[in-house]
Amino acid sequence: MMTKLIVKIVIWFGLMGVLLFGSAGTIAWTAAWLWLLEWAACGVWIGLWLAREDPGLLAERLAPLAQREQQAWDRVFMLCVSVGFCAWLCLMGIDAVRMSWSRVPLWLSVLGAVAIFVDIYATRAVFAANRYAAPVVKIQRERGHTVSDSGPYGYVRHPMYGFALLFLVGTPLMLGSWWGLACVPFMVVGLGYRAVREEETLAENLPGYRAYLDRVRYRFVPGVW
Repeated sequence: MMTKLIVKIVIWFGLMGVLLFGSAGTIAWTAAWLWLLEWAACGVWIGLWLAREDPGLLAERLAPLAQREQQAWDRVFMLCVSVGFCAWLCLMGIDAVRMSWSRVPLWLSVLGAVAIFVDIYATRAVFAANRYAAPVVKIQRERGHTVSDSGPYGYVRHPMYGFALLFLVGTPLMLGSWWGLACVPFMVVGLGYRAVREEETLAENLPGYRAYLDRVRYRFVPGVW
């Protein structure tokens, strides 16, 4: 399984590198190298931790983004997310380097890198609390799927999405793109749409989830939404 993890990280590293440096028109982009290295290093770290603590969840996290048990609407959503994410990276390469439209202060870029790390670190707490945190929306009956309501799930229904807001803001800041940051509100709306549809699926098919919705009011950020 670790071989599969390393292969997937290498492929991801290569694809994201092609998109970033190809759109920038140069490989002399320090911020992009640091962004890629941060994600690769953290991906290996989380993968090693999951391999030790929860191999079943690691297998789920390494599964394809289109699966037979997955909700049909989620297949379409994940396709749109994949295309949109690639376009987002290209936009930031064009903005920050090729055309040099944006000028983000160094301290904000550093803050962006910190936000990304906090997101990844906090996501480990999500995995610790929810061994069914698959990347797709489905009911994992073969794994004895139950409601997760401990840890961060005791405060918000979708803590991984909530922490992902740090990544969405941190990435354009780290890469130095105001245009990339301008896209974030639309991406947050997309996450909100998925959260609502995911809750509908779980409430209909997962025993105890409706009661969980009554207990935990907020989806992403306590006191906000």
